[in-house]
Amino acid sequence: MNLNISLCMLLIALVLRLGGSAPSGFNYGDALDKSLMFFEAQRSGKLPLQQRVKWRGDSGLQDGFQQRVDLVGGYYDAGDHVKFGLPMAYSVTMLAWGAIEFNKEITDLNQMGHALWAIKWGTDYFIKAHTQPNVLWGQVGDGVSDHYCWERAEDMTTSRGAYKIDEQHPGSDLAGETAAALAAAAIAFRPYNSSYSNLLLVHAKQLFTFADRFRGLYDNSISSAQQFYTSSGYSDELLWAATWLHLATGNEYYIKYVVDNAVYMGGTGWAVKEFSWDNKYAGVQILLSKVLLEGKAGAYSATLKQYQAKAEYFTCACLQKNDDYNVQKTPGGLLYVREWNNMQYVSSAAFLLAVYSNYLSATKSQLNCPDGQTQPQELLNFVKSQADYILGKNPADVSYLVGYGAKYPLHVHHRGASIASVFALHYDVGCTQGFEMWYNRAEPNPNVICGGLVGGPDKNDDFSDERSNYEQTEPTISGSAPLVGIFAKLQSLYGNIGEGEG
Repeated sequence: MNLNISLCMLLIALVLRLGGSAPSGFNYGDALDKSLMFFEAQRSGKLPLQQRVKWRGDSGLQDGFQQRVDLVGGYYDAGDHVKFGLPMAYSVTMLAWGAIEFNKEITDLNQMGHALWAIKWGTDYFIKAHTQPNVLWGQVGDGVSDHYCWERAEDMTTSRGAYKIDEQHPGSDLAGETAAALAAAAIAFRPYNSSYSNLLLVHAKQLFTFADRFRGLYDNSISSAQQFYTSSGYSDELLWAATWLHLATGNEYYIKYVVDNAVYMGGTGWAVKEFSWDNKYAGVQILLSKVLLEGKAGAYSATLKQYQAKAEYFTCACLQKNDDYNVQKTPGGLLYVREWNNMQYVSSAAFLLAVYSNYLSATKSQLNCPDGQTQPQELLNFVKSQADYILGKNPADVSYLVGYGAKYPLHVHHRGASIASVFALHYDVGCTQGFEMWYNRAEPNPNVICGGLVGGPDKNDDFSDERSNYEQTEPTISGSAPLVGIFAKLQSLYGNIGEGEG
């Protein structure tokens, strides 16, 4: 075994040693801790002394240098080393939403510090990238040249070109999502650091105005993103950003925006069965349902009821109670939305249902599905079923959260995890040398990318643990971000029933 045993492996050994009898349930608190550790493994820039993932080193320290702007920091997107602005901002929004909605649960697990740190690593970067009111740097690195190489982030030889949106080259989806992330983070930080919260709001408001005034698809302006994160539209991000800004500021301008544009931008028209880095409609509809359920809709209640009807369409479709217009499921019970990295759609859907269950419970409401009325607890049962599938209750008996449980993917499609650490192997691994020496190895990865949620099985619950099978074995920050809130909620509900599979 490689001498560079990760902290994750040590934690696993300790838990197994202390576990004693066979586990009767899942340790969601441990899964939460590992999910937050994944974000530490994905950090770009100068790593802090308190870094828990010890096989990672500093990287990307010249990002933005050619463009004379400081773009050091932020997150690598997945198993590669590109910093893609759209999924990064979505991931930070979801981390912040989890910290807001499940504040007590995360705090009770002593994880709020790590959760806020994960958010701040992203928001600090967005503040740097927002160099002028109408300028946002939206990407660092080029996906094509990056994918020619298999090397550690610490050894990067690929292009670190940076790409921006501005008035002449707009990106309403990217600017809107970044505004949403900053507004959500402002709410999350308000009880802990009010001055930072206020700073985030300044940037969020400017970015929303920029997104709304200068409209266009970001991948028309940053063409190198097209092959990797093509946007299907920006109307959902404009509504999403306005909704978060309303919640963060209480300013009527923003709620009026989502009402006035409800039909034109599809907020009350689109009934969707997917929530993701690209499609925010279900998130908007769930958030606006909260405003309605809490009796804060005022003169806007008629339109917010239309938003809520679409929120319930999504929720009922996940629960298989939508008059046959349901989200597909695998034979083993997993939501199945897309072939490539399906788990990110599972985690995001489960998160929305956990949140909506909270909203319904708090207002003593029920979910009205075409197939009958449903209690909030049934939403949580669904959330638990998806989380348990992820953690090992599935036909393959494998945990799709790397580092959790007795059996999980060992050949994860991730450059840093698949090559011995710079602290164990002290020479550079060249661009193509990495393919020859590490990518094509039959052996497991030398480093465990703890808490990474891999793409997961296919529609028949089949999974192949191979490094080249990136559709199934690559983890992403957008897949892991919703898990923080989910696991915190489940630990608060079921944590004492039975633990151990950590």
